[in-house]
Amino acid sequence: MAKIEKLLTEEVRAGEGIVRVLEEAGIDMVFGIQGGNMGRLYDALYDHQDSVRAVLVRHEQLASVMAEVYGRLTGKPGVCTGQGIFMLANAFLGTLEAQFGSSPMLFLTDFSDVHPYTQHAPYQSGTGDYGGVDTRKALEAITKQTLVASHPNQAVHATQLAIKHALTGERGPVGVIYHSQALSGNVDPNARPFLYSTKNYLPSPQPADPASVQAAAAALRKAERPVIIAGNGVRIAGAYHELEVLAGLIGAPVATSASGKGVYAETADWALGVCGNFGQPTANHVIGQADLVLAVGTRLGPADTANENPALIDPARQTIIQIEVEPKNASWTFPCDVSVIGDAKLALAQIEREIVAEGAPTSDALAKRKAALDAAREAHNFFRGPDYDSDEAPIMPQRLFKELLAATDDDAIFTLDAGENRLFSVHYFQCKSAGSMLMPGIGAMGYAVPAALAAKLVYPERQVLSISGDGGFSMALNGIMTARDENIPIVSVIMNNSALGWVKHGQGNRTIASTFAEMDFANIAKSMGVHGIRVTDPSELAGALDEALNCGQPCVVDVVTSFKPSFRDVTSPLAAG
Repeated sequence: MAKIEKLLTEEVRAGEGIVRVLEEAGIDMVFGIQGGNMGRLYDALYDHQDSVRAVLVRHEQLASVMAEVYGRLTGKPGVCTGQGIFMLANAFLGTLEAQFGSSPMLFLTDFSDVHPYTQHAPYQSGTGDYGGVDTRKALEAITKQTLVASHPNQAVHATQLAIKHALTGERGPVGVIYHSQALSGNVDPNARPFLYSTKNYLPSPQPADPASVQAAAAALRKAERPVIIAGNGVRIAGAYHELEVLAGLIGAPVATSASGKGVYAETADWALGVCGNFGQPTANHVIGQADLVLAVGTRLGPADTANENPALIDPARQTIIQIEVEPKNASWTFPCDVSVIGDAKLALAQIEREIVAEGAPTSDALAKRKAALDAAREAHNFFRGPDYDSDEAPIMPQRLFKELLAATDDDAIFTLDAGENRLFSVHYFQCKSAGSMLMPGIGAMGYAVPAALAAKLVYPERQVLSISGDGGFSMALNGIMTARDENIPIVSVIMNNSALGWVKHGQGNRTIASTFAEMDFANIAKSMGVHGIRVTDPSELAGALDEALNCGQPCVVDVVTSFKPSFRDVTSPLAAG
């Protein structure tokens, strides 16, 4: 057995020790704004610019979303950092996304304390003393775990433990709060408790119990009409290939939850699209007819199950198998016949091997299932409709999506915002490859632009486009400044109908506080020093998108879209049942 190495052999500043921990964990980016005692961390980052990039944002909200997306895409904890009191004020959006979406993330901040005066009318202090605020309580409410460091050695070790907690079991955000004394002093490598190499704290994905794998495989082999519902957990585990292989092996159509959209190509042979409240009629129909449902990396929440409508999922008439990394999430919504607890990538591969060993469905059985799927697609107009070719102006969303798909590479990444524009994207936009779409799980506006920034940093060779409504884009407008500052050439597509669409449509004829003044975002983009294109006619879309994707700089494409389509057009009848 290899000898356990110590982290440090010489005395260093606390910030230096923390940065070395990030390096050992393979974390190569930090997102934030320095301030307060956190400036000491940035002083250390100055000496490690070849290995850890410090990405400066204009607002802490962007930092938190970028960190969450970095974690979701890389499997390594994304790091957002800044001064405590302002991180509490501004950086909770991405943290909440990480909590609800199981993305590994570190929220590194300080108490902004002025030791030893924290009990005497503290200025900006978050230690919880009278007159200040309690940073720990605030963070504990929205993180998987929150750690406090009051000594330099503890600051380094707390960072290691935060990475461990963020990656163990169901992944999520972990907060680390540093006292001023923790960041201002030196780390003594000979002091107890000793500091060891960070690699010893990094967990390995856990395979599932063989007995549950055998039970799941047996049920899948026995099923006549199996279907798979895949969620964001497939993305977190990087299980795209394993999902595709198993689906093809057993002839199981694949639907996704809304937050799982993009984990399986919707152009693939067995694709159903998104299921649930705003899903494809094809997906809901096929799931409702299934005799077995395999849920992978999804909690089967109300929005994904048409508010638990038994016409969609019913454990009284269907066999339910659930693959989950967190035991508490299995049989949470519906009782399962088989719960497979483990990493989705490993568990899917285990089940696939078991089925191959025992005998996969015959080619005749696969052909019969594929014919049934094709018939369902035809009957329910799978990603088809007259508005995809509409020449109406203002522009119909479906026409915009058709042109976007035609203009972009197969592996292009799309990030979504919240609101009616997201519902249209979920329902009408057909993903061409696995791993191609990200959206806010909690449905918060202002997500798409910073998500696109992070995705482009992680995958600089791929096209990355954000799709926002005009409301959500306005909330993240400063992200375009970051795109220019940091030279991140994303394309931001705005569905601009001068309204909070979902809100205004829901108000009927009693509209209030839901209409915006007309805004030309292309000209605003130009004033920021990036490229801007305004599109008012559908015939201009192809040329505008080609120009945006090839201009070599950040670009805003402001598309004037129709207010005529409504969330009601994409709401499943099952959701009201």
